[in-house]
Amino acid sequence: MPDFPQIFDSEYRFCLLLWEHEPINSTKLVEICKERLGWSKATTYTVIRRLSQRGVVKNEKSIVTSLVSKEQVQNFRIDEMVEKTFQGSTPAFIAAFSRSKRLTREEIAQLQALIDDYQEG
Repeated sequence: MPDFPQIFDSEYRFCLLLWEHEPINSTKLVEICKERLGWSKATTYTVIRRLSQRGVVKNEKSIVTSLVSKEQVQNFRIDEMVEKTFQGSTPAFIAAFSRSKRLTREEIAQLQALIDDYQEG
């Protein structure tokens, strides 16, 4: 797996809010984090600082923006989980997932479309 900045679960919840509202003034972000995450001002600024140091967000002139996309983070987290839990086997991951969650016909069709697209492209 390529190098990617570590984002812990609480930081990921923060990033979800940031992606939803960016670019955003840091003061407004503090308000949103207090309302939605129950965080203090100090906690929010600590998370912004830590994620800035790891190259995940940028806080410039009190405007906070992400440097990585939601899709990039989700892809990395899934790849990491498949590697650690299923020894890198995507089929083993999908088999375990499909055994633990009943898929609807629509979900099965969506998965089949993804496989078909992958084979074609």
